[in-house]
Amino acid sequence: MISDDSHPWISVVIPMKDERENITPLSRQLLTFLSRREETKTAPFEIIFVDDGSTDGSDRLFQDLVHEYSEIRVISFDRNYGQTAAFDAGFRHANGVWIVTLDGDLQYDPDDIGKLLPLANQYDVVCGRRQRRNDNLIRRWSSRLANGVRNAVIHDGIQDTGCSLKVFKRSVLDRIPLFRGMHRFFPALAQMYGFSVTEIPVQHFPRVHGLSKYGVGNRLFTSLYDLFAVRWMQSRCLNYQIRDQQHVTNHVSSRILKNSLNENT
Repeated sequence: MISDDSHPWISVVIPMKDERENITPLSRQLLTFLSRREETKTAPFEIIFVDDGSTDGSDRLFQDLVHEYSEIRVISFDRNYGQTAAFDAGFRHANGVWIVTLDGDLQYDPDDIGKLLPLANQYDVVCGRRQRRNDNLIRRWSSRLANGVRNAVIHDGIQDTGCSLKVFKRSVLDRIPLFRGMHRFFPALAQMYGFSVTEIPVQHFPRVHGLSKYGVGNRLFTSLYDLFAVRWMQSRCLNYQIRDQQHVTNHVSSRILKNSLNENT
């Protein structure tokens, strides 16, 4: 039985920008997958949509879903701020032990979350890798080039950082800093602070509804600009562990007590 004050065992965060036709089928897929998980018998789950300034009437569908399903939450921006801002808002409002990221384009199978979760007990971040990409040639080429250059510069060892399907431990997202465009570098940012990262194959499907919001210009060239910022951050990152900690207040109290005893003798 789930108590009213239980924290969600998982939060799924999904940025959405003008994906009206995908909202209902994606919600149903996620609700079906999460409802049948064993963890849901003892703790709730939550699905957080972040509406990144949609202008296609998505807000009305979101309102209906929120009223129908208590597991669904919606954060609506006043305008378009970009994917990293949408992820950040979702992370800040998420209450789950595990936090999953996913695109809203229906090109991923929510059932593949189940492939990533077992590894989440061994790693701090588990990334999906699109096994057979169902995108056009230009998108595949630009992504492959960007991944190759990124690996050569920051050495994160991830083959497909553009795959949005990822599972994070909460401690990772509480620690890493986010700036505009940094969603492309989640694995590198996590590694920078000593977190463990791995990658496994997931399915990828053709887009059926809507249009991609990211082309060669903002997928390749913009990410190259950000790449050097991440390289600089790697060279300046503060990442340390405390071996021991002395409680100064205890020493002060001991000295005060010792002086007081000396005065009384």
